[in-house]
Amino acid sequence: MEYCRSEAKAYARANLKGIWAAALQPFAPDLSIDEAGMRANFRHWVEDLSIDGVFIAGKQGEFFSMTVEERKRVFEITVDALRGTGAGTIMSCSDQNLDTVIGLARHAEAIGADYVVVHAPVLHFVTDRDRILLEYYRTISNAVEIGIALWSHPDSGYLMSPDLCARIAELPNVVAIKYSVPRPMYAELTRLAGDRLLVSTASEDEWLDNILELGWQLYLCSSPPYLLQTAVDRRMREYTDLALTGDAGEARRIRDSLEPVRQALKQTRPGAKPHAHQKFWQELLGQVGGRVRPPMLELTRAEQAAVRAAFEGCGLGLMRGAAD
Repeated sequence: MEYCRSEAKAYARANLKGIWAAALQPFAPDLSIDEAGMRANFRHWVEDLSIDGVFIAGKQGEFFSMTVEERKRVFEITVDALRGTGAGTIMSCSDQNLDTVIGLARHAEAIGADYVVVHAPVLHFVTDRDRILLEYYRTISNAVEIGIALWSHPDSGYLMSPDLCARIAELPNVVAIKYSVPRPMYAELTRLAGDRLLVSTASEDEWLDNILELGWQLYLCSSPPYLLQTAVDRRMREYTDLALTGDAGEARRIRDSLEPVRQALKQTRPGAKPHAHQKFWQELLGQVGGRVRPPMLELTRAEQAAVRAAFEGCGLGLMRGAAD
């Protein structure tokens, strides 16, 4: 690592910025980790799409189907593949077992990852939740030097309030949050703690407005950066850069032009098959998608045909050999 705990906030403010993508995890036909596929995707994302960083082993990455050792191995592959590229890494260490969270965070730190992210845990039989969550993140913060991103999402069964997140942001190496909440909540947190916490959300639909209206510097993160773009059609990158330099009108024009692509993705996604749907879209783009692991479900041939038809009609520019 290039910083210590006391320097984490300043380091993140200077380096944790731009478009960060949450990686889907390629699995081979035998359901093993597809290392070559991971490396090919990273190469395309960084070299062709200019993605600024990669979020690894999150819910998009099917962490719940991997062993702890596999998650560590995925961390190692990512750090090695992105070393020297200028792209950053943030490793998801989320787990219900706190020792596992800390063990994964220490491994990420030891191998040279830039940051870790930890999802708020599912909690049982409690009413005074905020005290537990503050202690939860304090315990993790004290155990590692690496910068920590919080992650609050309805999957936990609750949402952390802006006030609670602002209190947790006082911890020296808590640097960011992926805040999957309604816009008024994350706007409030930006007001409360924007000087010490990089606030972001996974919604690409809201990204432009959050740059222009809330002064955000970070998209953290989901799959749109590599599903809405190709080597010859980088409209998300274009509108992001325009917005960050103050050209709001042209940024909005380009952002709005992507709406047919967004709708093609949204309207063809079976509710029970988000991972398989996005991996198939990756394959259509020339990236490596691969299989999903149980309990996730694969697409049927009819579902694949519907996705292919939508893909071919959405107006996304064709790719030039991105996963060669």
